[in-house]
Amino acid sequence: MNKLTNCLINKDTSCNPIWFMRQAGRYLPEFRKIRSENPDFINLCLNSDLSSEITLQPINRFNLDAAIIFSDILMVPFGLGQNIKFEKDKGPILSSFNINNFKKNNVEEFSKKLDPVYEAIRKTRKNLDKKKSLICFVGSPWTLVVYMLGIKKEKNIIDTDILRKEKKTIISIINQIQKYLIIHIENQINAGADVVQIFDSWAGLIPQNDLLDYCYNPNLNLVNFCKQRKIPVICFPKGLKKNYYDFLKTVKPDGLNIDYDLDPMWCRKYLDGVCIQGGMNPKIMLLNDDEIFVEARKYLRAFKNFPYIFNLGHGLMPETNPDKIKKLINFVKEYK
Repeated sequence: MNKLTNCLINKDTSCNPIWFMRQAGRYLPEFRKIRSENPDFINLCLNSDLSSEITLQPINRFNLDAAIIFSDILMVPFGLGQNIKFEKDKGPILSSFNINNFKKNNVEEFSKKLDPVYEAIRKTRKNLDKKKSLICFVGSPWTLVVYMLGIKKEKNIIDTDILRKEKKTIISIINQIQKYLIIHIENQINAGADVVQIFDSWAGLIPQNDLLDYCYNPNLNLVNFCKQRKIPVICFPKGLKKNYYDFLKTVKPDGLNIDYDLDPMWCRKYLDGVCIQGGMNPKIMLLNDDEIFVEARKYLRAFKNFPYIFNLGHGLMPETNPDKIKKLINFVKEYK
């Protein structure tokens, strides 16, 4: 059993495994070279050779304890028939959601469409040190609905009128998406992934009264499937603030990624019985070495003798200097 899975399953506290969200990404010059030659992001994710190569780039550079497959949570909407474009400074743009077309999807075509993702996992697992975990991931049903239905009006505002008037329809769509997410998770596990992370990136936008229907229960169903497969699962319900407590008590994942809005000491006190991951603000990585180490030490001290995976409260920023990542990894590995 490797360090990451040992921490997640056995709640081992003898070391702090380390990896980073978006560790395969724009801050690496070798990634930028590939990206400049492959402007279509979805097609890049569907190129199993390049996807595997990108996944291994940070592993070849740094002493990380896990690789995370280079892909995107929006590969599932793509597999379900929506066209997706990524525009600079705008993010993803999805074609209009058509409920009738959505209902016509079938499992076989969905899996076939996303097979290059699974092939990338197979290739990566073959070339990855067995002592290192290979993480696969999905977006939560709610977060995918936000993108697929376009119900986010501005950066952190959703159309609450749609949530209120169309709740029955939205829950029906969530249930359907959930079915395909389970298939996507299973296919990734079968290809060689040994840890699953569920990104509920827009959980913080859900009204309090709707958290059970839109967040807790859908995540619980995915977590229960992973547990049936005996694969450790990490949840990241970003933006939930103190609702992390209720999320944990309801969903019961093996690991819980916290964001930088949460006080690590509050997490230590109230989020017990789970392996905590992350927390540090990615912007800290843009500061000088001493400032980075001060912030890292805050989390390492807070979770001393507690199952803790060092990561951030969001993905690495494009401006991050790779040398600072190397120094931080060494700092975490040597911390006593």
